[in-house]
Parts: sequence; C-alpha cells; structure tokens
Amino acid sequence: MANTELGAETSSVAPAASKKRMPSAVAFWAVGLTYLVIMASSAAPSPLYPVYQQAWGFSSTMLTVVFAVYAVALLSALLTVGSLSDHVGRKPILIAALVLLVISLVLFIFADGVPGLIAARVVQGMAAGTATGALSAAVIDLQPSESAGPLVNSVAPSIGLATGALGAGLLVQLAPAPTTLVYGLLIGSVVLLASAVLFVLETSALREVESRRHLAQLLLPRASFPTGARVPFLLIVPALIATWSLGGFHLSLGPSIIGSVFGIDNHIVGGLDIFALFFSGAVAAACVRTRPPRAVMVVGAVVLALGVGLSLVSVSMVSVPLYFLGSIVAGVGWGSTFLGAMRTLGALVPADERGSVFATTFVLSYLAFSVPAVIGGVAVHSFGLEPTALVYGGFVILLALVSSAGFGVASRRERTAPRPTR
Repeated sequence: MANTELGAETSSVAPAASKKRMPSAVAFWAVGLTYLVIMASSAAPSPLYPVYQQAWGFSSTMLTVVFAVYAVALLSALLTVGSLSDHVGRKPILIAALVLLVISLVLFIFADGVPGLIAARVVQGMAAGTATGALSAAVIDLQPSESAGPLVNSVAPSIGLATGALGAGLLVQLAPAPTTLVYGLLIGSVVLLASAVLFVLETSALREVESRRHLAQLLLPRASFPTGARVPFLLIVPALIATWSLGGFHLSLGPSIIGSVFGIDNHIVGGLDIFALFFSGAVAAACVRTRPPRAVMVVGAVVLALGVGLSLVSVSMVSVPLYFLGSIVAGVGWGSTFLGAMRTLGALVPADERGSVFATTFVLSYLAFSVPAVIGGVAVHSFGLEPTALVYGGFVILLALVSSAGFGVASRRERTAPRPTR
C-alpha cells in the first residue's frame, strides 16, 4: 500500500524522468545508508578528542564546548530548514547537506587548533541538521512496508554512531595519520552517496514556495507538532530526552571515563564503549520491530534505566566488565525506546507534515543530546568525573521511568474508557 500511494503522489512530480530513477526499494536503502553515514561522521571525532587534547592542551570543559557547538548548529538548521523539504523537495535539501558535510570533513583535516575544530563541528552540525528532517521523511515516503521506515529511522542513527566511533577508534589506535585518514574515508563515502541520491525519485508533496516572503516565513525558527496527537507526542518527550542525553554523555565524556576512572589508555576501548551502547540499540530495535510500539517504548525505557543503573554501580566499583554490561543493557533500552517513539510518530503524522514534525522531534532529541552533556562537562571541572556521572545517570533513569509510567497510565485509561455507541 505504501508504494502504491507513493507512486500516485509522486507521479506528477517527475513522470518523464521516472525511467532514469532507481527503483523505490533500492532508493529506500540508499537513503537509509546516507542517514547512517551522516551519523557515523558525527561520532567519528569522539575517539579523536583525547588526541586533540594531548596535542593542543585544552580542558574537559572546552571539550564539551566543541561537542556542544555541533549540536547548536544542528538545532539551528533543524529549526530553520527542517521543514523546507516539504516545500522544495527532499533531494535538493539532501544534496545541499552532503555538500556541507564534505566541507566540514575537509575542515577537520586542516584543523590545527581548537578554533579550527570548532569551525569543522559547526559546519558538520549544519549539514546533519539540514539533512535530518528530509532523511527521516524520505525514509517514511519510500518505505516498502509500514514497519521498515520507522525501523531505519531508529537503527540508522544508532548503527551510524556505533560504527563511526568504533571505526575511528580502530584507525586512531592502529592506522597512520588518524586525524586525516578517518575524514578522508568519510569524504569518499559521502561523495558516492551524493551521486546515488541524484537518482532517487523525489517523494515530497512539493507544496511550493509562493514568494520570497513565504520563504522567509518558512525559515523562521519554529516547532511543529502532529495535528490532533499532541498528548502522545508529549508523552514521548521524556523518553527522547532520556535516550539522547545518555548518548550525548557517552559520546562526549565516555572516553574520559574509560581513561580516568578505569585507567585504560586505549582508543579502541573508548570506541568500544560507544559501539556497545549504540550497536546493541540497533540490534534490539531490529528484534522488536514488529511489537506494538507503545509496549516497546514502556519496556525499553525500563531496560534503559536498568542499564544506566548497572553503569553507575560499575563506576563506583571501578568494574570494567560491569560498565560494558551496563552500556549494552542501556543500549537495548535506547534502541527499543527510540524505535517505539518513531513508530508511534510515523503512525500519527500526515504525509504533508512529516518533514516539519520529524524536524521538531530531532530538535528535542539533539537538545537532550547536547545541553546535559555541556552541563556535565562544566560539572566535571567543578565536582569531578565520578560524581558528575552518578548525578547524570540518575537524571536519565528518572526520565526513563517517568516516560514508561506515563505511557502505562495512558494505555490503561484508553482500555478502560467507555467506547462511543453508534
């Protein structure tokens, strides 16, 4: 049904060129792979942060600033151009984002200090923010089944973050010129994907831009919520904050925990920490993709809280095996919870609102991804790494349990509510 509707909707957009476009099933995976690579590029600098710190001598607080400017740039792009793909098309937005990403990777290669690193992260954040709304919407537009799109939207970020961190960690530890090779490989991948995206059929409803004034209005920062479904959306918010704030902590300060708390000076192990969290999330999402989305969210949030609890105990006990076990369990909860959220949204949001609503969803996600991590970085400077990790983890546990309880109560009320008589 999804492909039939898509064909009816897009046939008027480019009928003459349809023969030159790749099949929708191939296009679906091409767009999903593009999503994965963009997320991998955002995680790739994490294992390199200790290298940059040693070379340039900046503090943990400055490290979180470098991390945060990426998220600020990403959020700025999401808030301004996040819904633009609904009007001008998914492909122009994606191509522009991939060009920006290549520019950012070149800036990484030539960075010779903190200002250069910040500049690269800003452009990288702009690229990711520009692409996220269009990618999420295109994945749903092209999905071969109702479960495929939400699954890719949930799994692509986690697998991308996992492989980007682990791959960069391996190159830093084992390969020559790690601060160049990592970004060179990513540039090659992005150029190939941009070439593929050119042959993807346009799927946007193309509501058009009526005038310059209309374009200026579209670019005004704003948030959009699914029409008639704000209560379920608001119940999703604590889960989004819990999952993404946990991811932000691992990406920004995870390598420091490995080095300072556990005394392990190995970039591969730092990358494995991030890989354990996000890859287990991807596997979990794939395993529960056919389950009812609300149940997946409720159970996933509880599992996430359990995993974070194990990680906190491991920090107190200085137990590396328990820490990685906690990361894996938390990752299972991360992937399940986020998949449940995306599936719920996918079912609630009309096609002509997808770009803007998914952009709003990721604005909330990346706020949670960045703001707590920055606060944590400042707290590390004042209170130390271990106390900060304990408070941060407690915050994540609380939000996860609040989300789980909220959906549990909402589900019980729906089951017991009197049904309207015909």
